[in-house]
Amino acid sequence: MIKAAFKILLKSILAVALLGGMLAALIWYQYQEFLVQPLKLPEQGMTLTITPGMTLGELAARLEKDGLTSDARLLRLYGKLNHRATQIKAGEYHLSRGLTPVALLDLLVAGKTVSHSITLVEGWTFEQMMQAIAANAQLQHELRGLSVKEIMQRLGHAGEHPEGRFFPDTYLFPRGFSDLDLLRRAYAAMEKQLAAAWKERDEKLPLKTPYEMLILASIVEKETGRAGERKRIAGVFIRRLQKGMKLQTDPTVIYGMGASYKGNIRRKDLRQATPYNTYVIAGLPPTPICMPGSEALLAVAHPAQEKALYFVAKGDGSHQFSATLRQHNNAVRKYQLKK
Repeated sequence: MIKAAFKILLKSILAVALLGGMLAALIWYQYQEFLVQPLKLPEQGMTLTITPGMTLGELAARLEKDGLTSDARLLRLYGKLNHRATQIKAGEYHLSRGLTPVALLDLLVAGKTVSHSITLVEGWTFEQMMQAIAANAQLQHELRGLSVKEIMQRLGHAGEHPEGRFFPDTYLFPRGFSDLDLLRRAYAAMEKQLAAAWKERDEKLPLKTPYEMLILASIVEKETGRAGERKRIAGVFIRRLQKGMKLQTDPTVIYGMGASYKGNIRRKDLRQATPYNTYVIAGLPPTPICMPGSEALLAVAHPAQEKALYFVAKGDGSHQFSATLRQHNNAVRKYQLKK
């Protein structure tokens, strides 16, 4: 009797174990199928935003609610089994059609967020740069309403004039990146570019500091219509400085005029004394007049070795260079006065 009961119990245990094994095998099969089954994404893909502090469980529930995944529990299980549940990173992600749960976790753990961009253009003034930054919707704006002085204080450079301090380039950033952090990157980039140009500069340049190189490079940037002329224009200014001649460059006059500039320079403007009017002052203006690019910096570091002391615009973006005032006056009559 006892023996028969034991056999029945044993068979029951075996049956339960077999059923449990079959159930486990089914769950494991479903789990493996889930991992390779693509998410139900739109044809064009979609953008997914992971907010700071969001857990994998919260994300899985959201994906299941939105009909993108069939089982939030299996996604949580995969994260736990692979010790990745707490490793997802906040940010904005692009999910392409065909993405599997495994690939999704790979993407979120790697932090491969969508990159937005902003281009700071060579020759822009600080004011133009800040207008472009303020108009960028992907940036987090912390500087709105602050004065120039307050912005430089926030950057840790109190008392510095901002003009020319930021490197013109295309910067990539994730959504939510702050305008302050962008300026920090652009400031550091300019310091690096300027230091490199200063270190490799030609000997006997009439420039005492890297800041003077930055000032002159900003003038070269504004004067250059064709890239191939940068070194020639830099050479003219370098030789004028060496000879004690005034730079006599229109872009500095325009910068000094500020809002009063209406598109043309009059004779009285050339005689108006401002710190930036290089027809009046000797040497360099007190600050840069725009953001110079790397090519303008290198042009000042290695100016063309010629004899030209003058140049005049020919009307097609290029310039006529002259070694003497007589040659220059002839060029002015030809290209400017059309005589």
